[in-house]
Amino acid sequence: MASQEEPDDLDKRRRDLEAALAARRPAEPGGEGPGTGGKGDFANALRLSSEFIAGVLVGAGLGWFIDRIAGTSPWGLIIFLLLGFGAGILNVLRSAGLVAEFGSKAPKKGDTGPQGKN
Repeated sequence: MASQEEPDDLDKRRRDLEAALAARRPAEPGGEGPGTGGKGDFANALRLSSEFIAGVLVGAGLGWFIDRIAGTSPWGLIIFLLLGFGAGILNVLRSAGLVAEFGSKAPKKGDTGPQGKN
């Protein structure tokens, strides 16, 4: 037979878990969390899409220019369009913080960064 302490024990464990999760979550300024549709989300989406489009357009422009100069049409356009596509994706990933900047080093375990070094 189940004792009466089990629901109380589960409630206590749930509250402890919620408190631990709340301590690990970063504070959300202004109450605009993910999915709230704030102005920051729209600005971020616009910035990421423009990074991607710029990479593709620059690649296509360079390919077209090289084709006109070297007479290699359409191979320069095709190759540089693909390179621009790859560069656009890399720019988006870097802007989103999913890929580190070129030449940056991974932080060491326990290192707080330049702010923590006084």
